[in-house]
Amino acid sequence: MSASAEQGNQTVESARRTLAARLKAAGNDAAELDARLLTGAATGLDLTGMVTGAKRLLTPDESTCLDDFARRRLAGEPVARIVGVKEFWGLPLHLSAATLVPRPDTETVVERALELLRADNAAERALRIADLGTGSGAILLALLSELPNAHGFATDISGEALRTANRNAAELGLADRTTWIECDYGSGLTGAFDLIVSNPPYITTADIAGLDIEVREHDPRAALDGGADGLDAYRALISQSAGLLTPHGFLVVEIGQGQADDVEALMTASGLSPTGPPKADLGGVPRAVSGRRLPR
Repeated sequence: MSASAEQGNQTVESARRTLAARLKAAGNDAAELDARLLTGAATGLDLTGMVTGAKRLLTPDESTCLDDFARRRLAGEPVARIVGVKEFWGLPLHLSAATLVPRPDTETVVERALELLRADNAAERALRIADLGTGSGAILLALLSELPNAHGFATDISGEALRTANRNAAELGLADRTTWIECDYGSGLTGAFDLIVSNPPYITTADIAGLDIEVREHDPRAALDGGADGLDAYRALISQSAGLLTPHGFLVVEIGQGQADDVEALMTASGLSPTGPPKADLGGVPRAVSGRRLPR
């Protein structure tokens, strides 16, 4: 009997348990969570609905959908790619083939940016914020959700990524405070910005092949590959940012492990002053480096 046929005779709860067992047998450390998310997506039920509807039978369409989800997950496709949505900073964000899956580590950039603005008593001002290489819009939209008077300008070299980010802004009620520019990092921006943020590609080219299959096979390579030393994107965007920041404006970027000193040196060479040690993510890895433009 096929998996889908078997699931067709199952309740919502038994289907979830069956999927969790299959994932666990395949070595998935998050089998229970993945099974819950995939079963919920296949049935259209949230957590409460899965509890109250635990004993109802799956429909044939739900069984077919869940079987497809299981096949894709067992092949290494991330859950967020399968369901098409990932939560970041408490915000549900749609994904596309041109966008990274937002990761909790990147919330460190948001945290550092907010710390700097609040320490400067700037959080309530009418700020101009730029997000270079925005992808799904995760960083910018998280900041706009916290800064009610700010306007965001997001760039990406991919038109598809910008369309995805624009959809996210619209569904979050933030579209009237966002502007989208298709360009390479800050090359298409004009004017002065109070804050510039970015999560650029920073994996060395040689390390791409060794990444986990969920990243290597499903995230866009252009959003991962930082060149021979992982610093190509920083060389471009830090130099651009130095000319786009207001006096006293901040730049905050995500970095890979071991890159803090090199990125700080690039900021200093571009005339930006470090704003303290890198901020570590929840795993203790330095993840966000920040600098400030000081008046000359």
